[in-house]
Amino acid sequence: MADATIFDRLKQDHDAHRQLLDKMDDAGDQADRLEKLFEQFKVEVTAHAAAEEETLYATMLARPDLREDAQHSVAEHKEIGDYLEEMDGLPFDGEAWRRTFATMKKRYIHHIDEEEEEMFPDAARELTAEEEERLAAVFARRKPAELKRAEAENEAGK
Repeated sequence: MADATIFDRLKQDHDAHRQLLDKMDDAGDQADRLEKLFEQFKVEVTAHAAAEEETLYATMLARPDLREDAQHSVAEHKEIGDYLEEMDGLPFDGEAWRRTFATMKKRYIHHIDEEEEEMFPDAARELTAEEEERLAAVFARRKPAELKRAEAENEAGK
């Protein structure tokens, strides 16, 4: 994706996350399938959040007009992480897991919709096209490393 902006890259990830959430909904009572999809989602979202915080959010935190948006989103990343950790300890075929998943999904969709509809446009007004492209390039380098780290942490937690 030549000349992609940071917002393009992040939106691509968000779209993939929405698809994984829908697949988890569709998995129903298939605990094995649900577990595989959840593990994939957890690793992907963890890596995405870390790379996003290291690129876009770090830049936004340095700018007074964008700092509050970035702080809010970092707090939401922590909230989603807490839900994922809670879900990790629950049986995939249980009612508690389904309830927690429904709440996490609602909160995560709220988070990414808010980023795309409010935060990204605010940041785009402050960043130059060159900054957006540079952040996209840094994100593209950081994400694979964060995926490896998230996969290792996930395996260690099993």
